[in-house]
Amino acid sequence: MEVETPAPPQPCKDAGATRPGRSCGSASRLLRNPILVVNFVLMVFGTAGGPLFLRAYYLQGGTRKWLSAFLQTAGFPILLVPLCASFSRRRRRRLSGGGAPFFLMTPRLLAASAGIGVMTGLDDLLYAYGLAYLPVSTSSILISTQLAFTAAFALLLVRQRFTAFSVNAVALLSVGAAMLGMNAGGDRPAGVSRGQYGAGFAMTLGAAALFGLVLPVMERCQARHAARPGAAPVTYTLVIEMQLVIGLTATIFTAVGMLVNNDFHAIPEEARQFGFGRSGYYLLLAGSAATYQCFFLGTIGAIFFGSALLSGVVMTVLIPVTEVLAVMLFNEPFNGTKGVALVLSLWGFVSYFYGEVQTAKANRQSENNPPIVEQQLDP
Repeated sequence: MEVETPAPPQPCKDAGATRPGRSCGSASRLLRNPILVVNFVLMVFGTAGGPLFLRAYYLQGGTRKWLSAFLQTAGFPILLVPLCASFSRRRRRRLSGGGAPFFLMTPRLLAASAGIGVMTGLDDLLYAYGLAYLPVSTSSILISTQLAFTAAFALLLVRQRFTAFSVNAVALLSVGAAMLGMNAGGDRPAGVSRGQYGAGFAMTLGAAALFGLVLPVMERCQARHAARPGAAPVTYTLVIEMQLVIGLTATIFTAVGMLVNNDFHAIPEEARQFGFGRSGYYLLLAGSAATYQCFFLGTIGAIFFGSALLSGVVMTVLIPVTEVLAVMLFNEPFNGTKGVALVLSLWGFVSYFYGEVQTAKANRQSENNPPIVEQQLDP
């Protein structure tokens, strides 16, 4: 993967907000961008697999909420591999030898990324708490509401332009997610009290709202950095550096919670009593960390090459995939309502990308066929 891919030139400005990674008339190129496709694959793997790993942790005897939150960002050292490869390439390209900086971030962007990391750590805790008391299907339903929050915050923070197709996509995806929750009240797991179920419900909804804010904030940070005179260009390498700082900060935040909650001392005993055995316990923890890191890496790539709204749409359309996997792995019920919701979600997904293609065609036509100005000849 070429990690130093710069944002396409001449970024569009929507109401004064520079949009890194999106250029005027570039939608068709985005749809054919191999790196964007790779990020979509990472999002599919992380969005569908992450909740299943954590739910399996709770079903097999795990009880540590702070540990579950910790796992969602603890895989951030994986990002050092592409960053080191990028640094090595930069050094080789320097005619004068060394001197290439290892990190490209400015102090201002570093501080902003650290702030986003704290928000992410809190979001991870809320999500982990909710998943402890809710089935994967219900949790996914509530998390899907982040699309509405993302759309609202994107409108406020990055002046996201909405077309009829994107509005239709948001509406269809939201209706599909709401249909999935029609019978959610009757799926309280065994051993979970009404109070715990209600708390999990509220925590998961709060996690959706907070994550809906995080995505546009990340896009806004990239835009402000790109608009600053003399700042380094926003490249994919810089975006990965942002995610590294976000992951590190969120991991520190949750690690402090683990220390206070005495989770580190409880891990060996929990592993001994785990349903999958000691080895299965540690493999599941490692798999959770790697899977969620794929999710975050895919998400920042979707924001960089597309937008926060695009990443929200992709995450929402993957909810039915998680539903199907939960049915297969955890024997959760699948009924006609979920089937209709799946169709609506896929329809919304197709609607969004059809709108992108149509917008790209219109932009190309306007570029290739400038308006003709009639000249009046003097008699």
